[in-house]
Amino acid sequence: MSLVATLSPGQPDEEAVSIQGVRGGSVELACGSQPTPLVVFWSFTPLGSLIPRPVAVTNGAEFKVEAGASALGTVSLRNSSLVLGELREGARGHFLCQALHGAGGQLHTAYSHFSLIVLVPVSKPQVRLSESSPVEGTSVLATCAVREGTEPVIFAWQHQAPRGPGEALVGVTERRFQLDPVNRTHLGWYVCSAHNAVNRLSSDRAFLDVIYGPDNPVITMEPLGFTEEGFWASEKEEVTLSCLAASNPPSHYAWFRDHTQVHTGPTYTIASASRAHTGLYICLAHNSRLDTRTQTAVQLTIYYPPEGQPSCAVFPTSGAVTLVCSWPGGLPTAQLQWEGPQGSGPTAFSNVTWSHTATQLPNRSIFTCTGQHPVLALPTLCSITLWEPLWSPACWTMATTGDRFIMLNCEWPGGEPPALLSWLDGQQQPLGGSTSSLAVHLLQAQEDLAGQEFTCRGTHPLRVPDPSCWLQLEAPQLAVAEPQVSVLEGEEVWLECALLGGMPPAQLLWLGPQRQPVEPGTSRFMLHPEGSQLRLGIRGADPAHHSGTYQCVAHNALGNGSQSVLLEVLRYPAPPNVTISRLTYGRHRREVQLHWAIKGPGNLTGFLVQRRASVPGPGAGAWETAAGDIEPESRTRRLGGLDPGVLYAFRVLALNHHTTGHPSEVKTPAEPPISAYPAVLGAAGTGMVVAAVASLLVFQYAARHPETFPRLGRLLAPMEQSHQHRGSMEGCGAQAGIETPSTIPGSDPAQESPDTPVNVTITVTATP
Repeated sequence: MSLVATLSPGQPDEEAVSIQGVRGGSVELACGSQPTPLVVFWSFTPLGSLIPRPVAVTNGAEFKVEAGASALGTVSLRNSSLVLGELREGARGHFLCQALHGAGGQLHTAYSHFSLIVLVPVSKPQVRLSESSPVEGTSVLATCAVREGTEPVIFAWQHQAPRGPGEALVGVTERRFQLDPVNRTHLGWYVCSAHNAVNRLSSDRAFLDVIYGPDNPVITMEPLGFTEEGFWASEKEEVTLSCLAASNPPSHYAWFRDHTQVHTGPTYTIASASRAHTGLYICLAHNSRLDTRTQTAVQLTIYYPPEGQPSCAVFPTSGAVTLVCSWPGGLPTAQLQWEGPQGSGPTAFSNVTWSHTATQLPNRSIFTCTGQHPVLALPTLCSITLWEPLWSPACWTMATTGDRFIMLNCEWPGGEPPALLSWLDGQQQPLGGSTSSLAVHLLQAQEDLAGQEFTCRGTHPLRVPDPSCWLQLEAPQLAVAEPQVSVLEGEEVWLECALLGGMPPAQLLWLGPQRQPVEPGTSRFMLHPEGSQLRLGIRGADPAHHSGTYQCVAHNALGNGSQSVLLEVLRYPAPPNVTISRLTYGRHRREVQLHWAIKGPGNLTGFLVQRRASVPGPGAGAWETAAGDIEPESRTRRLGGLDPGVLYAFRVLALNHHTTGHPSEVKTPAEPPISAYPAVLGAAGTGMVVAAVASLLVFQYAARHPETFPRLGRLLAPMEQSHQHRGSMEGCGAQAGIETPSTIPGSDPAQESPDTPVNVTITVTATP
């Protein structure tokens, strides 16, 4: 800084010119504005002194500075002006310039007076706190310390919270200010600034750490749900409890549930809330610096909805319907409300009942109950449709085991609400109370109940007038289709019995001729129930087993009833008699050709051919069937499968269904007749063959019938056996057919007497 003052010549008592300089700067004091003086002399008088001190002198050509002038700074002369550089505080005082001028041959002196003021800049301020970490409520003195600076020095203060912008402390302009009492709002950074006429400087930040707390904790929860006692959360939901207590230093937190510690830290998370998590939660905050504690308690309730969904029901009342909606359980209980076709109904928690008049309610009216719960995002519904049951009540009776009681049953199914049913006696007096859909009343079985009437009356809100059904108790009454039935042997017959009346319903039963109950599947019996009928069938009627009187029996709790049916099983007429007209062997004696004829009148349905080994005497074999199921128009049959070494006897029987006629006479097969003789044989040869064959046949017969020729039979028996094995004679063949006399019908030829005369027919067949 350079200051220049120009003075006009004057007296020494002229007022001094005030000049300001800044320490370290420079000023220039000009000694007048006249022509260049001959000599200039500068002197300095410090403040508080009256003795001037020489500073410098110059004659224009050269100058000299006093050695002691260095206390003023760097001193130099520029012409007649005094230049002070690197100004020091010691230069504060009065300067006098004396200039010697010559003019007109005369010398005169000019004086210039200066008062120099040296200004000092303020040094960098420093914030000083009487206590850097005071406890809230105490007193703190803040000082802005400045080492130097020319007065007046003006101060300013600024406060910056830890998480906020800086704010000027309005009205505080002193070097010191006091916080009394200090509180948490005073916590933060403090900066002071000082300025004077020269400069302005600010201090570094100083932190005031106010110790306080903890305050009472504040508990919050996510997701947020409030109750009168605290918070609520949904079951199976993640719940986060947060605790915050204002404190410096920050608090340490501990969580307690029902006075048991469950967590440490400001946040307590329940991953999946359950009903067991319901309880009183306490957050404890601790200031370790002050060793102080505070706590806050909150009630956490875990909400859960009722199980399932609301249930709707309707009950009939006189002229109205009572609608009941129930959804029990849950926390809190669900809120229920009815909605009907004519508007909204009542609302209540857990259970709501609505009595609605049935007048002008249309069939199929729908009522809906809406359930709402804080846990559920959407309401839950149930609905009920009122509808009239179909048709009318149905009445029936049944007896208990042992027929001790009679059950009056009445049913009217369907409908919403179900219909109410009640029994009335003959005087229309109620028997017991009303029940829904099915009404049962017990009566002790007595004969005097027969003929009494009972009525079942049904009521339903949507049905006008009330429908009813009735029944009359009575003993069973039976009827049979025919009291007498005839059937041919072997045929199928049905006996029919019908229940005409009886209440309670009776059980039908057939008794056989021996008065025993008929069991189906035994003795060819069949039972076929059809509604109120019970049919008894007999398959393959047999006169010996099935003929007789059958009884149809019915029984109920009021009495018995029975009807009889006489069954007569008739035999078929005997078929005509049969005679065998011809029975001859086929080739090689392995088959026979049988012809027969019938004699006399009679119906027939077929024939039966029997055979047996033809052995005279008691050793004859039993008759066996050679052919059955022969058509009635047939009169001949070829029978095969014979053993050539066995002589068979045959008989034929006529059949009329199951009736067998008398058997025909018993015959053995004969050899077929010779059709022609070769021309090469003469009459003599033929005679010889005939004689030989005749003799052989006689011997053979004697061997087969030793009782006729005892002696001859014993001699020829071995020969006969050999002959039968050979089967034919070399050069010619001859067979004999022996025809026994006809037997009496029904007799067995094996029982014939050996003394009976025997007719022998010899048939000769010659083979060239």
